[in-house]
Amino acid sequence: MKSLEELRALKEKTKAQMNLRNEQNGLRVVVGMATCGIAAGARPVMNTFVEEIAKRQLNNVKVTMTGCIGLCKLEPIVEVIDPSGDKVTYVKMDAQKAARVVAEHLVNGKIVSEYTIKAEENS
Repeated sequence: MKSLEELRALKEKTKAQMNLRNEQNGLRVVVGMATCGIAAGARPVMNTFVEEIAKRQLNNVKVTMTGCIGLCKLEPIVEVIDPSGDKVTYVKMDAQKAARVVAEHLVNGKIVSEYTIKAEENS
């Protein structure tokens, strides 16, 4: 930090990200952030979701984290849950895949099937 103004800007950016995580309606994006997920790269995945959703001003999307999902070999794991409770589980995620999921699934409603657990089970 070089100035008080930089600190204020960082505070506002952080507040906006926290508000994004606390949205209560619409879609939920749940990122597995247990030790195995973090070791596999879940933190950049979660950051990409938060940044892309904020950039696109998707006010109907809540980003949260969870602990162990139980499929360590498939980490990082992300679940997208719609308002009715239907869930799509994405596996072996990275930041680029997260950006694509935002663009295609969250914005346009098209599941990125090649990143899903079902595609992984069939390979």
